[in-house]
Amino acid sequence: MDKTKELETRDIRQLLWIYALPAVISQVIASVYNIADRIFIGQGVGALAIAGLAITMPVMNVVHAFGALIGVGSSARMSIVLGQKDVRWAEKILGNSTVFTLVLGTLFTTAGYLFMDPILMKFGATEQTVGYAREYMLIVLPGMFLTTVAYNLTGLIRASGYPTKSMFILAGGAVLNIILDPVFIFWFDWGIAGAAWATTISMAVASLVSVLHFVSPKSIIRFRAHSWKPKGYIFRNITLIGMSPFLMNVAAAGVVAILNSQLLRYGGDLAVGAYGIVNTFAMLLVLLILGVCQGMQPIAGYNYGAGHPLRLKEVYLLTLKVCVFIGLVGSILGCALPRLLVQAFTTDEELIRIAVPATRFLIVMFPLIGFTITNSNFFQSIDKPWIAILTSLSRQIIFLVPFCYLFPVLMEKIGYDGLTGVWLGCTVSDVTGAALAAILLFTQRKVFHVK
Repeated sequence: MDKTKELETRDIRQLLWIYALPAVISQVIASVYNIADRIFIGQGVGALAIAGLAITMPVMNVVHAFGALIGVGSSARMSIVLGQKDVRWAEKILGNSTVFTLVLGTLFTTAGYLFMDPILMKFGATEQTVGYAREYMLIVLPGMFLTTVAYNLTGLIRASGYPTKSMFILAGGAVLNIILDPVFIFWFDWGIAGAAWATTISMAVASLVSVLHFVSPKSIIRFRAHSWKPKGYIFRNITLIGMSPFLMNVAAAGVVAILNSQLLRYGGDLAVGAYGIVNTFAMLLVLLILGVCQGMQPIAGYNYGAGHPLRLKEVYLLTLKVCVFIGLVGSILGCALPRLLVQAFTTDEELIRIAVPATRFLIVMFPLIGFTITNSNFFQSIDKPWIAILTSLSRQIIFLVPFCYLFPVLMEKIGYDGLTGVWLGCTVSDVTGAALAAILLFTQRKVFHVK
């Protein structure tokens, strides 16, 4: 327990630095290889390939949702039980979550192959883009399954006191992906399939190294015979805590499908491609914020389990400041240099023309997005799943879906184009989602008080 004891004794600023920095570095490198995929595809294959790749995003979100369901739920629960000094329970969480990952991953990878074309068409593919999307998905589906394995196990590695090792595993997979991308896309001339192969191979390596950690005798928590026996209460605990990120990812997939439909209606295939470009930059900011929140999670969960509310409040407030600051920096860059950001992905002038204003609309409220994400992750960490679910879903389901239908109509009535209305609906939903998150936080303020 020496690796986790410092979570209730060491200075909070030092702890957040120690735990968040590796997670942030992992997320930055992961963001870089996601961006690299799009840059290499955009420059090496073309504008329609970017649009085809954007179509696959909601499908990947659904698969990643199951990774988040298990990964976030199991790591948050492990932090809490380690705070209660129960190593045997932590090992049961390790074994049960791994079984859960393998079963669900196999089911949904199979379903993806069986129903691929209907799914892609539902998410906004057209005759011009479905070929690119299909070619990518046929290869990347196993890689997405392996991503969920790596996501779950590296989260448990971090929760059990090895944040730096977790970083090196994820970062190593990302670096390998970045190296393989140009080799497969340009040298082997595999096009969009090359990006898919790069992702699949790199995630296979990351998954293997993660498994090896938990069979090493040096690990505090290891795979043992008793850990593999299915326990209903463990599945239930994992599912309840992980339900928030799961629903958030599923909702994101549904929202992207709706947005793509509206973008096709008001701007065509290139509007979908523009959203894919802007969303890539937005995801870089989201992943940075999530990296900080991942550093907060074991600290908050452990101190909640150990009954230290003042330390809980301290780590929450510090995390909030950092995440809002990241959002502010991203907002300034996105609003001041949108053309420069977009030109990294494409030289198509029409696509650039559509993507530049979209960048400003979708990035301007990122400080508020940072606030909302911090609150959702905090409540996941302290076993308050329903507050986390409502916080995370408010922007996407409660506000964004109706707004992306309402605002295009309103904008057309006052003489603007409907595409601007779609972008504006995203901006307003960021504001209203943050307002609801603030209200929910106020209702739960008692968690910070000494009993």
